Amino acid sequence: MMTCQHCLVLGGAGFIGSHIADALVENGYAVRIFDLPRRKMTNVAHLLDRVEVIEGDFTNEADLERALPGADYVFHLVGTTLPQSSNENPTYDAESNLIATLRLLQLARTRDVKKIIFISSGGTVYGVPQTIPIPETHPTFPVSAYGITKLAIEKYLHLYHHLYGMDYVVLRVSNPYGERQQSVGAQQGVVPVFMNRLRRGEPIIIWGDGSVVRDWLYVKDVAQAFVLALKNTSPHRIFNVGSGVGLSLNELLAMLSRVTGITPHVSYTASRPTDVPCNVLDTTRIRAEWGWSATTPMEVGLTRTWDWVCQQDM
Repeated sequence: MMTCQHCLVLGGAGFIGSHIADALVENGYAVRIFDLPRRKMTNVAHLLDRVEVIEGDFTNEADLERALPGADYVFHLVGTTLPQSSNENPTYDAESNLIATLRLLQLARTRDVKKIIFISSGGTVYGVPQTIPIPETHPTFPVSAYGITKLAIEKYLHLYHHLYGMDYVVLRVSNPYGERQQSVGAQQGVVPVFMNRLRRGEPIIIWGDGSVVRDWLYVKDVAQAFVLALKNTSPHRIFNVGSGVGLSLNELLAMLSRVTGITPHVSYTASRPTDVPCNVLDTTRIRAEWGWSATTPMEVGLTRTWDWVCQQDM
């Protein structure tokens, strides 16, 4: 009889983490969620009788030590900054993300962790693209401290593999959207923000002229890629995770209008230096080696997300 394998999901009560926890439980893994003290467990309320929850601070080594025992696989989804905020305080970005991750790697290599699966950023590590779609072999010149930190963590994962044989997988995720994504306050992801403003009858603010193109990906498709990462035996350890299809902000607004039946009021403002003009990921590698591809049509994913947004308190 095969022993149940244990997964530690760092940031498991968050948007993407909670969907990964869902997928892991559905696939028969034992799941431990690690997230901040006093964080609302709304995203994983339906899982609380099937998972273990440990509260703690990712930057606190003692808290990480409490979370790691017995974990075969570690999903690293913790992030303390966003691309824009990271440039405002790059020191904090490095201390709270990069340095804290180095502590995690030091602990993991002495705790018999079999593999670390890290969420990187397909939207920021490449910088301004030289080719579209962007393959994993594309040069990496991030234009935000956020992207630089993500890339540095990738490099340290490779170093720990080289020095200590620690296995890892890096998933460079494009622009995920879906249920449970935060729509107010500090957030990353325009879909729920736009939807929330549509619902309230508020104007939608767009940085630039709306021609910026992004690769939108439904979160449940993202979660399936993370489950597949557990069984990766490829010599490749870095994989793009995207839809492979580009959609401008203006095109996204038109689609949202069709899905919601609401005509948006749009206010355009100056573009930001962290926003590259186009980002669409080449997913040839992950399709060829894992058989993964984005299967949820954009309008289907947006409809599900809109239904969820409409169920939330105004």
